Amino acid sequence: MVSATIDLLKKELPVEEGSLVLSKDVKTGLVLVDVVNGFCSVGAGNLAPVKPDKQISYMVKESARLAKLFCGEKWPVFAFLDSHHPDIPEPPYPPHCIAGTDEARLVPDLQWLENEANATLKCKDCIDGFLGSVEKDGSNVFVDWVKKNQIKAILVVGICTDICVLDFVCSTLSARNRRMLTPLEDVIVYSGACATFDLPVHVAKDINGALAHPQDLMHHIGLYIAKGRGARIVSEVSFAAL
Repeated sequence: MVSATIDLLKKELPVEEGSLVLSKDVKTGLVLVDVVNGFCSVGAGNLAPVKPDKQISYMVKESARLAKLFCGEKWPVFAFLDSHHPDIPEPPYPPHCIAGTDEARLVPDLQWLENEANATLKCKDCIDGFLGSVEKDGSNVFVDWVKKNQIKAILVVGICTDICVLDFVCSTLSARNRRMLTPLEDVIVYSGACATFDLPVHVAKDINGALAHPQDLMHHIGLYIAKGRGARIVSEVSFAAL
């Protein structure tokens, strides 16, 4: 039933995906959204997968591959880390990614970024990383990163496709359209390096207040909405001879 619904959705709401070849001709930055243990590592917390998940595992693998390649070329990398104060809830979600715990750390394959001079790490305490980048003095760490590095395109990867990734992409596109992110032109989402969680309806109905969240369906919807807002969606990312 779910598979048939997804096939129908993809037919009625298709998402055309292109390919991306990165080169030094266009200054591109990599943005990693919440590739942390609390969302990606099995059994790491309330919102972590309870068993190995193919979509999430591939997202982590591709995110790590791209991060290595970007840092190897000294291209800018920005990583959001979901991080919450234990006494400040984030409805409707249960406590997760509490600051100072392993949940709020990057997954093991990306923890080397903590000591990487080419990477900017930003802890955020809300779904939308763009808003989460606002400092007490009104400045925005992400905006400053784009301008400092004169970035013309960002490649966005991470989790969840339809939640934190989508909210960040939409806010960034609006800020770009308002000329707040000059010289940024393109916001590109790599579908294979994005993932979301799976909560089937038969499981959700036994959890008070939970909404069903079929993984493949919501992943597709997240990509569809991002494209509708003006993002480019790509299914392949490669590097030109550098």
